[in-house]
Amino acid sequence: MKELVIISGKGGTGKTSITASFAALANRAVFADCDVDAADLHLILNPEIRERHDFYSGHEAVIRKADCTGCGLCADLCRFDAVKSSGDKFKIELPSCEGCGVCVSFCPAKAIDFPDRLCGEWFVSNTRFGTIVHARLGIGAENSGKLVSTVRQQARQFATAGQADWLLTDGPPGTGCPVIASITGADAVLAVTEPTLSGQHDLLRVIELTRHFKIPVFVCVNKWDINPAMTATIEAAATSSGATVLTRIPYDISITEAQINGQSVVEHNNGIASQFMQTLWEKLCQLLH
Repeated sequence: MKELVIISGKGGTGKTSITASFAALANRAVFADCDVDAADLHLILNPEIRERHDFYSGHEAVIRKADCTGCGLCADLCRFDAVKSSGDKFKIELPSCEGCGVCVSFCPAKAIDFPDRLCGEWFVSNTRFGTIVHARLGIGAENSGKLVSTVRQQARQFATAGQADWLLTDGPPGTGCPVIASITGADAVLAVTEPTLSGQHDLLRVIELTRHFKIPVFVCVNKWDINPAMTATIEAAATSSGATVLTRIPYDISITEAQINGQSVVEHNNGIASQFMQTLWEKLCQLLH
């Protein structure tokens, strides 16, 4: 089994559209949506949830009002201004609580509980192309890197059990903790970019990250024909940085039409973008198998 992670240095480059097309083209594949902060692969794959699991990470402080003496020490010690007065008692505003536990340790009345924090959910679902593991991070919740690791771990287990040929992962944008969690140990990374200065800057950061983890990285410039000169500059910079440039995908309105219809591009039609995505997939298959 080969694990391919599709990422981008910035959002909006088209990585999810490419991932969905790969899902339509791949045989015997399991999919993972690791963009847990803003997941959208499900909008195209239309999954039917068969398993639902709560995701807990970190802790949250909860004052037992009946046991609170109203001394205010927790409010004095909280550096995040999460403790508020409530009459002659105190309460903790959970969105502001960072779960540091200082108030729990120093409360004279031992009136503060410290349960695990519910941060979101992760799912195992059926799609028309196979099994997908995906997640939803709670509003304002943190530890998305840990949730990404959970999604990848579960997806790998399903792929191994089903003897899949591919584990295809739609990764998050950027270079932060969620991206690191999504690519570590993968067989290869496909970095999707666009022909802009910000696209070039963020792509080079992604390449540097993959080089640090010794993961082969392939590059695809999407919508290349809106700025051919910038595309050439990006491809030259990527090659100099050790990446392998595979192909370009031209601007095609059918990509937007496919999104509106809840389809992958290669399902929607056999237009110019669809043809180049098929070529991109064929090149990856040749290089990784």
